[in-house]
Amino acid sequence: MSAVSWTTLWSRPKENHLCQTCIDKLPFIKGDTCSKCSRPFSIQDPQFRKADLCTDCLRWNQNPGWSGMFEKNISIFMYDDFMKETIARYKFRGDYIFAKAFSPFIREKLKTVEFDYLVPIPLSPQRLYERGFNQSAALIYEAGFTVMELLQRIHSEKQSKKSRFDRIHLNQVFEPLNLNIENRKIILIDDIYTTGSTLYHAAKVLKEGGAASVSSVTLARG
Repeated sequence: MSAVSWTTLWSRPKENHLCQTCIDKLPFIKGDTCSKCSRPFSIQDPQFRKADLCTDCLRWNQNPGWSGMFEKNISIFMYDDFMKETIARYKFRGDYIFAKAFSPFIREKLKTVEFDYLVPIPLSPQRLYERGFNQSAALIYEAGFTVMELLQRIHSEKQSKKSRFDRIHLNQVFEPLNLNIENRKIILIDDIYTTGSTLYHAAKVLKEGGAASVSSVTLARG
């Protein structure tokens, strides 16, 4: 393949797969990672690693209010400049086609985990209206799975506008929908794992609602 553009990179044959040349351009997470959040240790300062955990996850685990709420996160790609631009086009510029392009990778990753329900991180009604679709729900749908809406979101400022400190100290913005999740294994789906705050807050609501376990699969690890 000679000249590469957004059109050629994400063009797919009829079976809906990217060609190998295009796949080779994606920043797959490889090597040793944090066992809880998928952070690659190869780009992590050694002082922020304790055994098989990064220090962020160690702090979550040691906090009595959060310990046991969230099992683990599995991310597929590193959040490099290429993925930042790609996800920005997907989320903020309405390029739904990326949900179809990412679907094979989501599908393959979900084969490695057990679950009863796949739950998208919800958008507030205002944010959903602005974007036209929920990018997390689209990933589930395009991968060929059933979307289970178990949470609703109270409108809040965009996460991308918040500092790392503010994200970590996020107030609870999720509310449960009245559905029976007793003893169910739940996988949350989202685009990016950054501080973990969004996923931990969503997991806490579901655990308190009776879920047996809550984990997540995300496109990228920031």
